[in-house]
Amino acid sequence: MEENIKIQQQIDDINRKLDIVLEEVMAQKEVRQTASDLVADVSVIGNDMFKAAVTELDGAGVEIDGEAVKILLLKAARNIDTLYEVFGLMESGVDLFHDVSPILRQMGLDGIKLLNEMESKGYIDFLKESMNIMDHIVEHFSVEDVRSLADNIVTILETVKNLTQPEMLEAINNGVVVYKSMNVENIPEYSLFKAARAMNAPEMRKGIGFMITFLKNIAKESEKNSSEKK
Repeated sequence: MEENIKIQQQIDDINRKLDIVLEEVMAQKEVRQTASDLVADVSVIGNDMFKAAVTELDGAGVEIDGEAVKILLLKAARNIDTLYEVFGLMESGVDLFHDVSPILRQMGLDGIKLLNEMESKGYIDFLKESMNIMDHIVEHFSVEDVRSLADNIVTILETVKNLTQPEMLEAINNGVVVYKSMNVENIPEYSLFKAARAMNAPEMRKGIGFMITFLKNIAKESEKNSSEKK
């Protein structure tokens, strides 16, 4: 009795499995039928589209080389992987554009805001006037002058560096202050005798000593530079 029950259970299991297999076979059959119907529909649509395209092209006076079209299709089929990669890159490019667009838009807005601020503060007008300065420089200096400037730019910068030292600026400022305090339009006249007496004053002797020391050091520096160049 138990053996009959086991046999019946095995038969039932086999029947269930067969039902599953049959259902899978029927599902695949339906898929194949659907694919066949889709291919047929697409073929009809493609044939109609091709005929319509041929008619349009013929009406426009355009001749189609069938052999060239066949070669083109064969090349497309051989390079299907490349075409797939190209379409993938295009999709990635579109996605990137969508991602970057808000950033570019914000950058544009920030740029416009910055330009408005620069204009309100006078930077734009300043740059315009600076262009006038450049125009005057170009008009008054030749290419040879600029080349000479480039050859001597190190010396010029060293000179500017030395002039901008605190002690040099103070000395220059003292000279300017003294010059401004003098009445250059009403300078007193000195005879030789009066000049000789004036030179005996302590400040004049100190000034003469300064000039002599300055000239001697200038001569030493000139000799040093000449020897270095040689």
